[in-house]
Amino acid sequence: MLPFMKHGKSRAVNAENPTGEKGRGGMAASELGKSRKGSPCIRLIRPGETATLADISGTGVISHIWITVDNKTGEADCFVLRDLVLRMYWDGEEEPSVEAPLGDFFCCGFGKEYKIHSAPIVMAPKRGFNSYFSMPFRKHAKITLENQHRNPIQNFFYQIDYNLYDELPENTEYFHAQWRRQPLTEKTKDYVILDGVKGRGTYIGTCLQIQTLERYWWGEGEVKFYIDGDDEFPTICGTGLEDYFGGAWSFAKYDEAGRTVEDTYSTPYLGYPFYSKRDDLIRNPYHNDDVPPMRAFYRFHIPDPIFFEEDLKVTVQQIGVSYGGLFERQDDYTSVAYWYQSEPHQKFPQLPPVRERWPR
Repeated sequence: MLPFMKHGKSRAVNAENPTGEKGRGGMAASELGKSRKGSPCIRLIRPGETATLADISGTGVISHIWITVDNKTGEADCFVLRDLVLRMYWDGEEEPSVEAPLGDFFCCGFGKEYKIHSAPIVMAPKRGFNSYFSMPFRKHAKITLENQHRNPIQNFFYQIDYNLYDELPENTEYFHAQWRRQPLTEKTKDYVILDGVKGRGTYIGTCLQIQTLERYWWGEGEVKFYIDGDDEFPTICGTGLEDYFGGAWSFAKYDEAGRTVEDTYSTPYLGYPFYSKRDDLIRNPYHNDDVPPMRAFYRFHIPDPIFFEEDLKVTVQQIGVSYGGLFERQDDYTSVAYWYQSEPHQKFPQLPPVRERWPR
């Protein structure tokens, strides 16, 4: 409870106080005078440039991150949320513990933003990205944003709230997040959400986006957790993809005209916030606006964490069902896995180049 929380020293980093120093917030001057909103954002991040959003020394816990970036509507600016790469490093690491396209980290895939009302991630109008994941560090925290977009990014707003403490508990685990994509899954081979994790930790969330490339129901695949030496068979195996994300009997309903429509939802710990089969990012008379159906899901294992002591692998099957029964599918899968673990961590797979991250 808040009145009984351990007290720390509250700080915040943003463009007006990039070091988070005490008593030095909002000092920049504007045409209204000193300390009148003189530097509320990073004015320019050039293509290929990496901006440092936070460089914090000491012992502490990041408690909230808020970010927004202009919503560009021109064709040259589409997929900007896939082209900006967010990375986080703890205690002087050379390899990031977090690496994901900006939108995907906040559970917004396909280069789009859509409303999310979960406990750890909120996407509020218009492009207000919020994270409430606790992110501890003992000596140092560094957060960067790399612009891999073709154009400069102007007016990048952000704030990172954190508390400094004298020490953290000895068994404190570090926050991690990893992005993956397989544009065409292989039949009978499960899509890998996370692999190569070594050490002690806690799996806390999955963000999954699917572009279905075949007919019929696509969600019979089971989510599997291979824990601490599991080989052929996992310790935890779910009952189906829609079941893992809290739904049942597909996500369909009938509208007033009797047509089948998708029934999206967003709750504190799981949701299906986005469905579309239209491309509304590119407006060009040479392009049709129909695309393979896009579906986005999230589940946060905060009330029901998955613990591991030695290693962890997370996968999901691509199994559908039609009038002929179950069948193996091939679809386009993208994911972000969220977990805590002791350091050091294994190096992540190389992030694909920009165009290979764009949705179909």
